[in-house]
Amino acid sequence: MKYEIKGETLPVVICDLEANESMITEGGAMSWMSPNMKMETTSNGGMGKAFGRVLSGERMFQNIYTAENGKGMIAFASCFPGEIRAFEITPGSSMIFQKHAFLAAERGVELSTFFNKKIGTGLFGGEGFIMQKVSGNGIVFAEFDGHVVEYELQRGEQIILDTGYLAAMESTCTMDIVGVKGAKNILFGGEGFFNTCVTGPGRIWIQTMPISTVAGALTPYITIRNGD
Repeated sequence: MKYEIKGETLPVVICDLEANESMITEGGAMSWMSPNMKMETTSNGGMGKAFGRVLSGERMFQNIYTAENGKGMIAFASCFPGEIRAFEITPGSSMIFQKHAFLAAERGVELSTFFNKKIGTGLFGGEGFIMQKVSGNGIVFAEFDGHVVEYELQRGEQIILDTGYLAAMESTCTMDIVGVKGAKNILFGGEGFFNTCVTGPGRIWIQTMPISTVAGALTPYITIRNGD
């Protein structure tokens, strides 16, 4: 499979498949494709895994697109201004994504749920109890909000993030919460009670425009008129 990511603010990934190669995606993610791409809707692992994907922010069923009778082409566009990133997954390594980040992947890649083991992290860390775990073998495409900044954390090295800004991390990293210190800072600092703390070793990806932040910024300008 060969691919090309086009566009900046509103990107799309265009995948060129050899005969009989397949791509897995959530329902509704396909943007355009060649006529010889065959679609099959499946639970992809049984109903247990299907319900798990729902908890991690994806749809219950996935679509598998296969190039039949020769080479095929299929494209997947981002649903929000941001970036599409490609990650190569190998056996023994895995990635952790924020909810809704999964866009598409080669058939050897498996999407499952990742549970934050610490209750505090799930309640206050901004990412929730459940995130997406990607493992297996192949290339996976993820969509993130805004621009993406990468950091390579050494063992024991930490970075503090405002809630919602963590887009992805290697599974070797760990995530916890830290409280904002000082009553004045908590009440008037505008940063809330807690921040997310990620500890290395491993690489992390931070997004600059979480959709939740955009929604919060637009809320004061949205009025609802009764009777409209």
